[in-house]
Amino acid sequence: MPERLGIAILRGMGDSERGAFTARVLSGIGEVPAAAWDACAGDGNPFVSHAFLSALEESGSATAETGWAPRHVVIEDADGRDADGRVVGAAPMYLKSHSYGEYVFDHGWADAFERAGGRYYPKLQVAVPFTPVSGPRLLARPGPRAAGVRRALAAALADVTRRSDASSLHVTFCTEAEWRLLGDLGFLLRSDRQFHWTNDGYASFDDFLGALSARKRKTIRRERRDALANGITIETLTGNDIKSEHWDAFFTFYTATSDRKWGFPYLTRDFFDRLGAGLGGRVVLIMARREGRLIAGALNVIGRDALYGRNWGTIEHHPFLHFELCYYRAIDFAIERGLGRVEAGAQGPHKIARGYLPVHTYSAHWIRHAALRDAVAHFLARERPAVDAEVEFLADHAPFRKG
Repeated sequence: MPERLGIAILRGMGDSERGAFTARVLSGIGEVPAAAWDACAGDGNPFVSHAFLSALEESGSATAETGWAPRHVVIEDADGRDADGRVVGAAPMYLKSHSYGEYVFDHGWADAFERAGGRYYPKLQVAVPFTPVSGPRLLARPGPRAAGVRRALAAALADVTRRSDASSLHVTFCTEAEWRLLGDLGFLLRSDRQFHWTNDGYASFDDFLGALSARKRKTIRRERRDALANGITIETLTGNDIKSEHWDAFFTFYTATSDRKWGFPYLTRDFFDRLGAGLGGRVVLIMARREGRLIAGALNVIGRDALYGRNWGTIEHHPFLHFELCYYRAIDFAIERGLGRVEAGAQGPHKIARGYLPVHTYSAHWIRHAALRDAVAHFLARERPAVDAEVEFLADHAPFRKG
């Protein structure tokens, strides 16, 4: 991979956005100071923070050995106009040898291309590993030149792909604004959907229930009661209240559930210690006990205005315990903290009945091979309106009272 690329972003911008930038490809997040990276990432989305990405790498979860070789791109100011630091933009990027842990599925593209004699891997992925959470991917320091930096990043990512042996570049779970920018620059556009809960100024969980139809209120109250029917108690832990024994138990739950669902866990035990140390009070662990023994847990992370549900696991089956820990307790916490929404991760039309409504997610794709690109473009032209129609259909089945 190239180490440095010179990029000038001039045409179509105002004077305040113009500038010459140098792009540098990193082999690890540790090659850029945390303060410089976070000045571009901001504090709204914890998953693009230096602390979260370094926890993934340093714990051995996202490495070349696991098929996630870091190839982060940073944009540096070539003319010295930024007095507070040379790094003005960044993008978390990885060289991938497979398509696991991404949640935007391109296995069909890979299979078709390889059956036709092509080689789909390696590919490049701009993403947060194992984390289906939307957020910024073209990170830029705030200021009048931020739009120019994002364009420079997009140009650098495409240039890195062209100069490498990667078949393609995939920017997944980006913001809608980034999606549209990348589309303007020739990337293929894809959309999907998730289910998020929105806080409409609720004062309590009962206040939220009051907005639902009578039948849905009754169902949720029954589920919450039945989840605790076997003498189960729930505790919500944050920051320093989370001890090593809690992480030990949660890792057991996580690996047991991963073994049942996916065959192997993506995250190492060390990752959770590093997560707690790096993000501190932004980590929320909701744990269930029965007869004094921890039996299940849900991991969440607090953003600027959202609670992000990330991982869940259990070693005992109890009806509705998953809903209680992952959905209802998350709503409780968001209302208590005044957070605007809960993002409960991938999967799940079953979340609609529990107040989580469909929203779009976005990804953009740059494909080198012309025939594969054309085939994917035709597929996406059919898939996007189908996703739009599904989101509209599912939203019509929201559990809220009419009017």
